[in-house]
Amino acid sequence: MAITKVWIEEGCTGCGLCSDICPEVFEQPEDEAIIKSDADFSKYEDEIKEAAESCPVEVIHYEE
Repeated sequence: MAITKVWIEEGCTGCGLCSDICPEVFEQPEDEAIIKSDADFSKYEDEIKEAAESCPVEVIHYEE
């Protein structure tokens, strides 16, 4: 199934791991990561899943 939604819950520690794994979807302009507004989730599904699984505080989620 295709990923239709990605979000980051409160509690991001700003480690930068998600933006290192998938800079096409995640960015970190300040102390916390955000989802890029123009991100195409369908092109980076594997990377989004890897970022969510790698998040040390488990605040990255996605919906298929």
